[in-house]
Amino acid sequence: MTTLQVTILVFDDVEVLDFAGPYEVFTTAARVRARQAPAQAPVFRVSLAAPRLAPVRARAGLRVLPDHALQEAPPADILLIPGGVVDGPRQSPAVLAWIARQHAQARLTASVCTGAFLLAEAGVLPDGPCTTHCEDAADLQGQFPALQVDTSRRWVAQPARRLCTSAGISAGIDLSLHLVGEWADPALAEATARQMDYPGAAEGRTL
Repeated sequence: MTTLQVTILVFDDVEVLDFAGPYEVFTTAARVRARQAPAQAPVFRVSLAAPRLAPVRARAGLRVLPDHALQEAPPADILLIPGGVVDGPRQSPAVLAWIARQHAQARLTASVCTGAFLLAEAGVLPDGPCTTHCEDAADLQGQFPALQVDTSRRWVAQPARRLCTSAGISAGIDLSLHLVGEWADPALAEATARQMDYPGAAEGRTL
C-alpha cells in the first residue's frame, strides 16, 4: 500500500475539533497500522497547511503551527477543509484558488462543518447533495441554491465528484473513520476507533 498524503487546511478562527478530530483519526490509523505491519510504508502522512507559515489562532485562542504555507504544501491525496469562522478564507482568492487546485489532482476532497462554504465558494461543490453544521444549513442552502443540503446525515458523499461533506464539528471524526475504512481497510478503521476509545462512526449517505 502506498502512503496517502492527507492535507488539512487551517486558518485563523478554524474550529479546533474540525481539524484536530480528523488529524487524530488519520495519525492514529497510521500508528495502529505501523504496529500491525512495521515493515510497510506508512498508510497516511498528515500535514497542516495555512495561508502563511506562521502560528494560526484557532477558535477559543488555541495556537497551531502549520507544517506548510499553501504554496509549499505537497499535493494531497485526501484534502480536508475544516470549518469555523470562514469569512476570512471565503474572501481570500489565494485560499480559494489553492482549494480548487488541490482538489483538481486529489483523490478525494472532504469538508467538515462550515468548510462546505469554502468548497462551494471555490467552485468545488457546485450543486448536489451535501451537509454542514445544522445551524448553518439554511445559510448554505440560501447562498448556494443549487446545493441539496441534507442535515439528516453525519456525512454525505458524492463519489463521482470525489467529494464528501460532513456535519458539525465532531462529525468530521465519523467521516474520517469512514475514509480510513474506504482508503485503507475497514478493520483498520475499527481498530482506530477502538484506539481512540470512540464509540463508532455513524452512517452517512453516498449518492
